[in-house]
Parts: sequence; structure tokens; C-alpha cells
Amino acid sequence: MEQQPTKAYLKAKKKVETLRGFYSHVSVYIIINTLLICMSANLFNSSPIDFLAIGNYVTAFFWGIGLVSHGLYVLYVYYAEQNIFQKWEDKKIEQILKEDEDEFARSKRWE
Repeated sequence: MEQQPTKAYLKAKKKVETLRGFYSHVSVYIIINTLLICMSANLFNSSPIDFLAIGNYVTAFFWGIGLVSHGLYVLYVYYAEQNIFQKWEDKKIEQILKEDEDEFARSKRWE
């Protein structure tokens, strides 16, 4: 007999998965952009190193915009989603349960 996970457990699991995804995104961002900046600055060659060239940071900048967006989504999942929609979800669940209960009662009456 398998036990169904609770609503609180499912929400907590979603938050952990969201946070894990963000941490993975940050890790990949740091690793890849470090390599790209080093390659574009000629760090691996014997020529002079140029860390001041703006072109070295274009990928990091635009990817950073996506990373900030991902971070905002994580904050939304952790804080805003819980507060904004929780009451609405609870009301809707109660309404649907009440409608189902009423429908069941009506069907029993006609039997």
C-alpha cells in the first residue's frame, strides 16, 4: 500500500528542485564564462593578455541577464507564489470539493 505525498511535501519538493536548478545554472555560468573569458583574452596563448576588451564579456553579460531572470523566478517560487496564490488555491479547492459533494448528494437523492 503506497502512501500519497501530501500537498505540503509536493510544494517543498518543487521549491527544492527549483533551487537546485538555479544552483546548477550558476555553476555552469561560472565555469563556462571563466573559460570563454580566458580564451578570448588569449590567456592560453603566449600573446599579451587583454582582460579589458569589452568583447570578452559579451556572452557573460547576456547570459547574466538570463541568470538574473532565473534568480527572480526562484524568488517568486519561494516567496510570492506562496503568498499571492495560496488563498485563491485554497478557496478554489474548497469550492470544487463543495460542488462535488453537492453533486454527489443530488445523485444519491434521485436513486
